[in-house]
Amino acid sequence: MAVKNAMTSDFLHSAYGGESMAHMRYLHWGDMAEKEGFPNIARLFRAISYAESVHAGNHFREIDGSTADATVTAGGVFGVGTTVENLQGAINGELHEVNQMYPVYLNTAEFQQEDGAKRSFHFALEAEKQHAALFQKAQDAARASRFAAMATPKGVSSGGRLTSTRSATRPPSSTRCRRSRTERTRLAPGAAGRRE
Repeated sequence: MAVKNAMTSDFLHSAYGGESMAHMRYLHWGDMAEKEGFPNIARLFRAISYAESVHAGNHFREIDGSTADATVTAGGVFGVGTTVENLQGAINGELHEVNQMYPVYLNTAEFQQEDGAKRSFHFALEAEKQHAALFQKAQDAARASRFAAMATPKGVSSGGRLTSTRSATRPPSSTRCRRSRTERTRLAPGAAGRRE
């Protein structure tokens, strides 16, 4: 059933626009996190991107009615920065939805007795609270990781492990000494005590 009240309809259109933009923005920011070496943060951006598309779909279904053009006003953060900067943009966007946008939209839908819109706004509001908290944890982890990387010698992870893919027990080929077959046999495992 289509919404009956113009104000609730406008809010659904605006929420649809905002959630659609967040969906796409988080995909781009996930790509940046991947490039900067934050695969878990990339996965978080992609997972929340999917959730934003679900919110947009819920709002779209509640608009219902006939197909018509609409001018949509929706706030959004634009551009791609570092992963830490992108996370701050995500946190700001989610907190805007939690503290300002969805409470107003929800109260309006409730006042105008638009039950479908009320449900859609409520579910989005509750999810956005979780998104903000997850992005904050991710930003804290990214900052800690960057700090640890700055304070750690090159080639060693913040946990003290070697970051090279080369085996720690095998020196690089350029520094390996050249040994004769007899010497390699003598030094082979299980050859201890053998004399040639």
